[in-house]
Amino acid sequence: MKSDSRLEKVLTAGKFAVTAELGPPQNANPDAIKKKAQHCLGNVEGANITDNQTAIVRMSSIAAAAIAISCGVEPVVQMVCRDRNRIAMQSDILGAAALGVKNLLCLSGDHQKFGNHPEAANVFDIDSVQLIAMVKAMRDDKQFLSGDPIKEHEPRLFIGAVENPFADPFEFRVMRLAKKIAAGADFIQTQCVFDVDKFARWMELVVAEGLHEKVYILAGLTPVRSHRALQYMKNEVAGMSIPDELIKRMEAAGDKEERKEEGIKMCLEMIEQVKKIKGVAGIHLMPIGWESITPVILERAGLLPRPQV
Repeated sequence: MKSDSRLEKVLTAGKFAVTAELGPPQNANPDAIKKKAQHCLGNVEGANITDNQTAIVRMSSIAAAAIAISCGVEPVVQMVCRDRNRIAMQSDILGAAALGVKNLLCLSGDHQKFGNHPEAANVFDIDSVQLIAMVKAMRDDKQFLSGDPIKEHEPRLFIGAVENPFADPFEFRVMRLAKKIAAGADFIQTQCVFDVDKFARWMELVVAEGLHEKVYILAGLTPVRSHRALQYMKNEVAGMSIPDELIKRMEAAGDKEERKEEGIKMCLEMIEQVKKIKGVAGIHLMPIGWESITPVILERAGLLPRPQV
């Protein structure tokens, strides 16, 4: 085992894995993490702790992860390249491992112009592929990026990365995935899947290259509560593919509660569809601002209880 994390154990055992998102608050209240952690406890293999998501200041992902661990939830700590240089990143990686973190998700990070400090200087000392390779070297070669050795207690981390099957140019997305696998990614979480047909075409290319045998791919899924949420993602979020029929379906759903139920049904249908696609090893639920729905969806999808490993 590379990390001895539950996520790694479930995936290596060939079981269908489930992760979910847990967003830290824009304040210093630990109870916000503890409350959200209860929706994940016993229901997922790992809870993604976002790292200043959308470039908006939030509680530290590593501090929030420590709180999640105290609640019995295994975190997947996100680390973005936007805010730290290689010295700070390696320091935080050691600190996260010392606190009991076993999963690390490596991302570039949303540009600061999209957040609440657009005038901030970004860092991007290294990119996400280089970050993956750096973490792998720290774990497997016991070596810092400088070449200096880690003499003992190297960080034992299950290394994750993200991929967007829907961004253009579509033909190059599999090449990008291959670069991240070559750098050392152990698992992949994808952008939100609403266009299942396009996702299936991407997975066909992934399988044709044999990449599904080199990395575990978790399909990202987002339950929504209104047609406006879908319209916003379609029009304002780069790299999203949302069929118009889904928007029309949500528009026709009726009142607020009926729209919520329709959003749940759509998510359940997508879970069943992606489970049938060759090469998909699990799902990553991203119920943005709706973490309480995670156990409901998993129960109705027949994904509870989680497997024993």
